Amino acid sequence: MFKKFQPSSDVSGQVSVKSSVQRAIRSSILSQWKINPETLEQIWPKKESLTLVKCREHISIYTLHGEPLFFQHFDGPFFPTLRLLHKYPFILPQVRVDRGAIRFLLAGAHMMCPGFTSAGGHLPPPDAALPANTPVAIHAEGKEHAAGIGLTKMSTEEIRKVNKGVGVETVTYLGDDLWKVQQL
Repeated sequence: MFKKFQPSSDVSGQVSVKSSVQRAIRSSILSQWKINPETLEQIWPKKESLTLVKCREHISIYTLHGEPLFFQHFDGPFFPTLRLLHKYPFILPQVRVDRGAIRFLLAGAHMMCPGFTSAGGHLPPPDAALPANTPVAIHAEGKEHAAGIGLTKMSTEEIRKVNKGVGVETVTYLGDDLWKVQQL
């Protein structure tokens, strides 16, 4: 999504977000992420106004004082930026790929099911299974911080059973152009 993102050419405009829309975004984030209202208040104080940065391909990036906090594609789920995820690593459910998948993840490839089911990979246990189309933090074997953020293409139980094809669609990853942008 952000493989070839250039703010100078891909940003079509910036708009302050209305307070009613901000309330809707706040409630949506609270329902989508594993986050309590106090933590969201630390990330984005209620008195502070968000700025919507409209980009190509229907991508909306929400910034606070120019710093990107989260983004959305069409009317899909909200994704935190990797910088925000590194500060608050518990806001998204975690999956882990094995060492062999790290170079592909850092190149922006989607993560295949065998990368999660092999010895170094990890998926949530069956009692905490994730449904399809859930935003997840993609961790790499042996690394402390998330290396990417993705969207599950099938449930974690299906990933275990099928063990073929794309399990998680990579949305953003370390080193992509959104990672390089610190201010918009």
